[in-house]
Amino acid sequence: MQIAVVGGGVAGVCTAFFLAAAGHQTVVLERYSNVALETSFGNAGLMAPGHAAPWAAPGMPQKLLSYLFKPESPAVLKPGMSPTLWRWMRRWLSECDLERFRVNKMRMQRLALYSNGLMAALREHYALDYEQTSGLLQLFRSQGELAMAQPLMALLAESGVAHRLISPDDARAIEPALAYHTPLNSVLHIPGDEAGNCPLFTRQLRMIAQDMGVVFHFDSAVDEVVAEGRGVGMRIGQQRFDADAVVIAAGYDSLPLLRKLGLRLPLYPVKAYSASVPIRDFDQSPLASLSDETYKVSVSRLGTRIRVAGTAELGFPAPELRETALRTLVKVGEDWFPEAANYNASTFWSGVWPMLPDGVPLVGPTNRPNVYINIGHGASGWGMAAGSGKLIADLIGGRETDIDIDGLTLSRYG
Repeated sequence: MQIAVVGGGVAGVCTAFFLAAAGHQTVVLERYSNVALETSFGNAGLMAPGHAAPWAAPGMPQKLLSYLFKPESPAVLKPGMSPTLWRWMRRWLSECDLERFRVNKMRMQRLALYSNGLMAALREHYALDYEQTSGLLQLFRSQGELAMAQPLMALLAESGVAHRLISPDDARAIEPALAYHTPLNSVLHIPGDEAGNCPLFTRQLRMIAQDMGVVFHFDSAVDEVVAEGRGVGMRIGQQRFDADAVVIAAGYDSLPLLRKLGLRLPLYPVKAYSASVPIRDFDQSPLASLSDETYKVSVSRLGTRIRVAGTAELGFPAPELRETALRTLVKVGEDWFPEAANYNASTFWSGVWPMLPDGVPLVGPTNRPNVYINIGHGASGWGMAAGSGKLIADLIGGRETDIDIDGLTLSRYG
């Protein structure tokens, strides 16, 4: 079959790779001049099945309310929210129930664990080096933060994911440069979680996919997808492109394509931020990755740089950088590794992705013939990209998938 993949981010490139590996003629249609130039470009760099969890969690609504009037905040709601966002928020609030959190976390973790296994196989087979590191520390500044994490730790234990709750001193044995001046109650160590340079990996996989016959069409923004007969048509400006099937994996740009197909999904654009800064003192910098659970901000070592990423804005699709978000990133970097870099001199980035209220992506067929989707991964996009791409390839090829896809497809919305 000839398959078109719309989107050249990490999810789209992984999808194209696995489609080509399954024997399909595959083309990638990307609006930019290269792969991984939008949301995949500045993400947190985490591939962390243990850490991957929905924002909709017990206690999260109260926590967000407590940050509304503080100068640093993990999330912001735009005043005068639209009716669409109010509807999305109502659904999000319903997903903060403990049992819903359990279901959603297990779905995300199932896909992320599968994806990590595929990444390990790719890394070994192709001798890939994308500045990867192993291990993640989740930092709890207070006893209250630790109490909120109890459902997460219970699910890790139930799933058999290696983890241990350790003291601040034990954490500093793993990350010797971790600051002493910032209050730290306890730390969750997840040794199997990983991090790395997502755009570097995506470019490497693009080259491998091209050697397998995948054709990349850059500067090709798809304006419309039309499902007709036994195939699909894509309009790119005044040009028409036909294929046997299409996979829409274009992140935020997937929304208008889905609407034109009549697919109304509870997706809403969420804006996230990151800061990248050169390391000035390697002895005082992180060796791997950590996550500050108070601010929902991660700090990762990417070669000779530090990546600080997090915060979320609902109702802020504009490209401007919000000053309070940048202050949050700088604060977290200075709190934990103050001598490692000059965080005020960071290169700041923001990106927008469509997020579902439950945080679980949508992977698989739609109710439009020969139209598939691979969207809604949120902040865990890279951590689920390989697994999502392999699932799509198996579903299109009519093969049995390696993992249970219950709860990952459009069927969960009826």
